[in-house]
Amino acid sequence: MNKTLPTLVCLGLLATGPALAQESAADTPHWNDALLEAARQVTLGPRPLFLTHDMSEETERERELKAELLECATRHTDWQPSALSIAHRGAPLQFPEHTLESYLAGAQGGAGILECDVTFTSDNELVCRHSQCDLHTTTNIVETELAEKCSVPPEIDPESGELINAADIRCCTSDITLAEFRTLRGTMEGANQQARSLEEYMAGTPGWRTDLYATRGTLMSHADSIALFRKLGVKMTPELKAPEVEMPFNGMSQEEYAQKLIDEYRAADVAPGDVFAQSFNLDDMRYWIENEPEFGKQAVYLDGRYDHEGFDHTDPDTWSPSMAELANQGVRILAPPMWMLLEANPDAEEDESRLVPSEYAQRAREAGLELITWTLERSGPLAEGGQWYHQTTEDVVRRDGDKLVTLDTLVQDVGVIAVFSDWPATVSFYANCMAQRD
Repeated sequence: MNKTLPTLVCLGLLATGPALAQESAADTPHWNDALLEAARQVTLGPRPLFLTHDMSEETERERELKAELLECATRHTDWQPSALSIAHRGAPLQFPEHTLESYLAGAQGGAGILECDVTFTSDNELVCRHSQCDLHTTTNIVETELAEKCSVPPEIDPESGELINAADIRCCTSDITLAEFRTLRGTMEGANQQARSLEEYMAGTPGWRTDLYATRGTLMSHADSIALFRKLGVKMTPELKAPEVEMPFNGMSQEEYAQKLIDEYRAADVAPGDVFAQSFNLDDMRYWIENEPEFGKQAVYLDGRYDHEGFDHTDPDTWSPSMAELANQGVRILAPPMWMLLEANPDAEEDESRLVPSEYAQRAREAGLELITWTLERSGPLAEGGQWYHQTTEDVVRRDGDKLVTLDTLVQDVGVIAVFSDWPATVSFYANCMAQRD
């Protein structure tokens, strides 16, 4: 194998350390400097080697890749952060997502870019949460007094003392203030919707994740994340989440919401080249491109059209806008889920991959679009099948080690410039090993 990582220079993605300006001490949360410095020392842990050992060896290409990664793991000692590796919500395979602890784990796992999904509180302050209305599944709010403020609070039967609406509980950041948000503790994502008590309800972590590190989960405002990421020396990729309340909200329009996200980077003197703003909403993309062109030129359009009626990722005639139209509107980076970029190749020759680029991937590259994808290490065990992120390749991807086969095809054949991962160390390991090639 003589392929290498795709060229990232054109987007400034190779340099993982952002250009830092003077910080405002009044606006910067205090963290233990020794803790932050320790988090900048990349330690990948045992999972990359576990996955390498578990890889398939059905073709010569797979056997060669496995041998190369094992040899790299043997001799490589100076692991470095990589901009190929994006920490998706931090490192939520093992840590409560969008928390200080999860972000530290993401940085320690070698992510060169960290993500804060951005939504807002009742006082219009921006915070890091994957969804505006996920507090009941990602924090301890249901066991606090703030549960009374939830859009649909937990309901306890006065006679039996049992929880009677587990499937309907709904708690949103927009239900509470920033000050109230800060009193909550992040938990592993999950909830038992058949629970008859709050304790059972909160015991909903999937078995392939862990609660080992869920004893603390420090929630973050968007501004907190900016200050932390700068201290960690990483680039930043905020995602403007779709509001789940009617807009305008408390006088804030959708456009003002999109602008507020950018304003917080400007207030912190973060260079636009260190920020990859994301949105599933094409109107947000157009707003940034037109009104904040320095940030808009590397904004990331998250392609969620797979949920749209009539859209078929295998049929270009159903794509509206087309790849060329997206490029003409100023979109430079397109980010679909992994399965939209790959097809199974069960009859692969010895020197081929059992996975190949999809027509969607080929058309995007032909239109001059760069590709980022999501999300590696988010699925449960691949041997069980039915994993959403691998749905187009299930016929040939049958074991967890094949996540590395998937990653290799995405990088070498599809040409993605970065990969979101719930355990960034896996992508960082691969990136470090490929960077050692002559």
